[in-house]
Amino acid sequence: MNRRLQEVYNKSPVISFDSSSRIVLMSDCHRGQGTEGDNFLKNQNLFLGALEYYNHRGFIYIELGDGDELWENRKIESITEAHSEAFGLMSRFYRENRFFMIYGNHDIVKQRPSFILKRCSQYYCYSRNSCVPLFPGICVSEGLILENPCLKRRIFLVHGHQGSLLNDTLWPAARFLVRYFWRPLETVGFIAPVGAGRSNRTKDHIEKNLAEFAEKNGDILIAGHTHRPVFSHPGEGLYFNDGSCVHPRCMTAIEIENNQISLVKWFISTRPDRTLYVEREVLSGAENLADY
Repeated sequence: MNRRLQEVYNKSPVISFDSSSRIVLMSDCHRGQGTEGDNFLKNQNLFLGALEYYNHRGFIYIELGDGDELWENRKIESITEAHSEAFGLMSRFYRENRFFMIYGNHDIVKQRPSFILKRCSQYYCYSRNSCVPLFPGICVSEGLILENPCLKRRIFLVHGHQGSLLNDTLWPAARFLVRYFWRPLETVGFIAPVGAGRSNRTKDHIEKNLAEFAEKNGDILIAGHTHRPVFSHPGEGLYFNDGSCVHPRCMTAIEIENNQISLVKWFISTRPDRTLYVEREVLSGAENLADY
């Protein structure tokens, strides 16, 4: 795993940021076709509410992989059709140079430039009754590096599946199993072992390797993949995880603002008059990046 992570680190594009930058990191949306197997469907209103919040405040949105469920589903067009409002909002971020996308194991086909050119340049917008630009010319990478020259601090962003036999090396076989075997079972309650349903022991192993690479490399590492949010305070380590957008009844994200890092949760809350609204809660932080 360390070798694969080093490969990704060495070829990752570098994005500069400073104290005025506002960045939000989310992953593992697993956007589907809007059917009973679409794990994103129950939290799509949370996602829209969160993105509206970040859009109004000028945040950069970085998606750390598995944004779209392309193991269970063959065509991304059916996904953009089911979640056109979400894609319209993400496209707004992209037009303003505030959107970056990393691919994970479940959307690893985005590593192919031909797929991006053919499938991600435009989408059908029902409100306009026509095709409109989506992410024309986007480059989807396996990793990104956030660099703050003033703090002399780098943050390595990666999905976290690298080095896994099923999720990385043999991903076509894993996709076959999910698409043709586990997907039908998921509709009646089973969970695929290569997704959120992987065992805690497996997640522990993945996170241990990610944390060890971060310590060895000396840079903060932020990943997704395990669906388990992790926030390391100064002195505790350099590994972070933004969790996922498919937790039951909530989604989590990592924010970087004023050179500080925080873990936040988005969920549905209730006002005294019994109306519902999307609420943001800080779970951990904010901690100064200079203290790591």
